Amino acid sequence: MKVAVIGAGAAGLFCAGRLASEDIGVEIFERNEKPGKKIYITGKGRCNLTNDCSVNDYLSHVVTNPKFMYSAAYSFTPSDTVTYFSEELGLKLKTERGGRVFPVSDKASDVTKVLVRKAESEGTSIRYGSRVTAVKTENGRVCGVFEGEKFFPADAVVVATGGFTYPSTGSTGDGYGFASAAGLRVVPPKASLVGLAAKNVAGLQGVSLKNVSLSLYVNGKVRASAFGEMLFTHTGISGPVTLECSSRTAAYRDGSGAFPTGSYASVDLKPALNADELDARLRREFAQTPLAEIKTVMRRLAPAALAAPVLAEAGISPTVKACDIRKESRVALAAAIKDLRFPLVGAEGREQAIITSGGVDVGELDPKTMESRKVKGLYFVGEVIDVDALTGGFNLQTAFATADCAARAIKAKSALIANFG
Repeated sequence: MKVAVIGAGAAGLFCAGRLASEDIGVEIFERNEKPGKKIYITGKGRCNLTNDCSVNDYLSHVVTNPKFMYSAAYSFTPSDTVTYFSEELGLKLKTERGGRVFPVSDKASDVTKVLVRKAESEGTSIRYGSRVTAVKTENGRVCGVFEGEKFFPADAVVVATGGFTYPSTGSTGDGYGFASAAGLRVVPPKASLVGLAAKNVAGLQGVSLKNVSLSLYVNGKVRASAFGEMLFTHTGISGPVTLECSSRTAAYRDGSGAFPTGSYASVDLKPALNADELDARLRREFAQTPLAEIKTVMRRLAPAALAAPVLAEAGISPTVKACDIRKESRVALAAAIKDLRFPLVGAEGREQAIITSGGVDVGELDPKTMESRKVKGLYFVGEVIDVDALTGGFNLQTAFATADCAARAIKAKSALIANFG
């Protein structure tokens, strides 16, 4: 049985390594000159390859179509991923804060190396600098792939081309074209896990906040909230909580990444304090230095750069003395600290996004095998599918789990052919 795998990224390499055997010949078509280019930049070059968590916890971190992933998640769990890499591939792993699993070496290249070594040890051939231009199908069944004018026959084709983010790594959305040509519906892709462009951030570039709560309001309602760290950039906001909220609001942005008019980000600088507790805190601060200007007092409550926007939100002059702040102004100040707003413009571009939201409609695929319901022998795995998750190793776990589903399904078909012809 001949299998063509399009893409030598995480999903493609993993699938080939699980698939190749003496009964199955696997050929990977990789448009780049080396494998795993996106793997190299994951986890800031360290490759957070999965999360050491339960299946239910993994599924709770899948933002788009978690129900589709149910079968795959239980068939190849995060624990299975750890066991496979550490015991079968011989890669030493470590678990860090939040269950994030990394190679002990802190080198993403080591993840790629073991995946390539496993695939090639099983007889897989990798064609570098080889871009598949079309997938050939006839009578509802896949026939092979074209590399330009050259045709390569195949009994099964696995599309592992990734999404359309970080196009410099080769992820330019080719898989969507293959799916569409085969008659499959594709959900328009959008950048996910990405920084957001916002207004009123002048002078805040580089300001980092810890233990804050961020909420995104779209069409008058809270659409996402997260607690943790965030960062102001020269165009808007970024950092862990922003990435999470951007992922959960991808569906509300249009094709260009823009939010609806009136959308805004709300930052709670003191989420641990309720209104009464914050009011008491303010009164203590004012009493401690009653003759100090309010902009100076604010430095004990938030980074200095935020004093101006907080006071502007509250309608308080930065030069007024603490002792002159009356109850009405104090209440307004507390409200601004708990709800500092920045109008949202949209998401940063696909070049900066960690992952893609959108892709091959999951309704077009068998969730147990990742095979097309319309074209026999055509499989889609990894980021090309309309499944995306939060940071923490969950997206690579999706890549491995879906790739494993496809590999097992193809091996089962191969066994049937061998036994019954």
